[in-house]
Parts: sequence; structure tokens; C-alpha cells
Amino acid sequence: MSTNSILSISPLQAQWQTPDPFLFCAYHNDKFPKGNGSLGPASSLAGRAIGQDFGGKDGWSMYHGESVPGFPGHPHRGFETVTIASEGMVDHSDSLGGTGRFGDGDVQWMTAGKGIQHSEMFPLIHEDKENPMLLFQIWLNLPKRSKMVEPYYGMMWHEDIPIVASEDNNGYKSQLKVIAGTFEGINALAPSPESWAADPDNHVGIWLIELDAKAQLILPAAFSEINRNLYYYRGSSLQINGETISSSNRVVVDAAEELKIENGDEKSYLLVLQGRPLNEPVAQYGPFVMNTQAEIQEAFSEYQRTQFGGWPWPKVEYTHAPEKGRFAQYVDGTIEEK
Repeated sequence: MSTNSILSISPLQAQWQTPDPFLFCAYHNDKFPKGNGSLGPASSLAGRAIGQDFGGKDGWSMYHGESVPGFPGHPHRGFETVTIASEGMVDHSDSLGGTGRFGDGDVQWMTAGKGIQHSEMFPLIHEDKENPMLLFQIWLNLPKRSKMVEPYYGMMWHEDIPIVASEDNNGYKSQLKVIAGTFEGINALAPSPESWAADPDNHVGIWLIELDAKAQLILPAAFSEINRNLYYYRGSSLQINGETISSSNRVVVDAAEELKIENGDEKSYLLVLQGRPLNEPVAQYGPFVMNTQAEIQEAFSEYQRTQFGGWPWPKVEYTHAPEKGRFAQYVDGTIEEK
């Protein structure tokens, strides 16, 4: 195999750098304590910058939440969020009337399009045990033609998401969760209809990989014009085409090269992001991603005038009852319960 398949290796930061067509990936790995019965932590909040708590004190953060961890109502325009709640729960609410609770492997796909407000709170449901959270939020850009489409919110329940399980010649096992794209002929669930990922010619892939100790997995070659990054976020070490990679690193690879991943002596976990780049100018300021600074100013102005539909919920830190299960309520009134 080519020794040039790995283009660069760099340490993972709090926000992971991602290639076009992606914007970045936020990674949350919080060891939340027991809940206090009101979905907040049964621990003192002393010493935290409440409303701006990103310090990771005691292994967790409140983020912008004051009583419940998370991100109260805030606006977006011009891109999509793919939120993978591998562990823990998320209470979603938005300015169009959508709401729900998801987690423990579920994925939410939201197209901000021409403008939406939403909140993402992390309810600490369990009072008798800790409430760990492992969450990825991937920002996927929209092409210029789609930046002002109608907003969209959809769920991919973990029971429905395809998983490709394999066993190598030595009996060691691995699995790949297909959140977007295709792997070994297995197609992901449909993304947002206006998404760059909705066109198979764009080869967008979002895959979560779990490798047992000593397991091997082959990632087939794609195309030279595809950007492909691997994020090794948990484990000890592994080899990619013979090169040793330590955990907590981003690996940029040549998508035209087949990759042989050989795990070390501990279980390993990776996120793979790939896709054909948009190759369009990006103008970003906070929660808005457009093509020009003039469009950013227009987004701010419109948000000030309209609040992107206002906020129909009792508070910006809106959460559901502790006993509520996983569900989604869509803008048209349809309700799914799991």
C-alpha cells in the first residue's frame, strides 16, 4: 500500500477541524453527575462561569445552561447540523414548533436553511447514577443554491441506523455505523432533502467505527477529489497503512487510497468524515454561515426583525419531564415515540 496515503496527523482540539464540505465538529465528552430531580446536576455549581461554562471542571461543563447543561435557544442560518448522541440525552426545541428527546445512539439531522432558532439541552435524567454524555455535532455546509431553503428537522433513531459488522481472518470484530453515505453497499437513512449529502455523487460519508482489540478493517478507496478525514477519539493506538497513530488525533488521508486499519491492544473508536468539496466561498460569523459578508449582515438584520419565527416555548432552556422517553414532534404535528 502507498506510503503517501496519510497526508497529515494533528492533535484533536475542543472543536475538530473538518474538510470542505464540513465546517467543524464539536465533541462533547462529559462525565455528568447524578441528576437533582430537575434535570440539572446534583452537585454544586460554585466556581463555574454559569452561562459560559466550558472549562470542564470535574469532567463536565454547563456550557450556556444555567440550571440544565446545554445550549438554550439560539439562531442558525445557511448550513446543517448532524448531532450524534452516542451516549446521554438531548432535549431539542425549535422556533418552528418542533421538539423532542433523543439519545443513546440516535442522530438528529437539522437544516437551518433560511433561518431557525433551536435549543439543545442535556437533561440529567438519572438521579441514582451518573449521566455520562458522548456527543458529536457536525456542521455540514449548504451550497449557495440551498442556503435559503425552508428549515428541516428529522430524526434517525438508533434502531434504524444501518451498522456494517465484520470479522477479520483472526476472528476479531469491528463495526461501522453508516450515518451518511454508503459502505459496502449498505446505504444510510435519507438525510435532509436539500442536503449536500442527499446527492450520492457528492460521496458524503459520516461513519462511526468501533474496533475490538487487534481487529482489522479495510476502508475502500474513494476518489481523489473527495476529502476524507479520520478522527481517532478513543483508544490507545492503531496503525493505518502501517503507520502508528495515537489516540486523540485527526488523520487526513488520500481518499483515492485504500486504508488498512489495524487496531492495537485496546478497543478503538473513530469518526470518519468524507465528501466532495463545495469549493465555494465561506463567510461565517457565529451561528450564520453564508457566502459573503453582506449576506451575514443581512442574516443578523433579519434575525433582529423576525427572530426567525420567534420562540414558542415557555423558556429558552426548555426541557421535557424526567420520565419522558425518546420522541420527536415535528412541525406538521406528527409525533414519533420510541
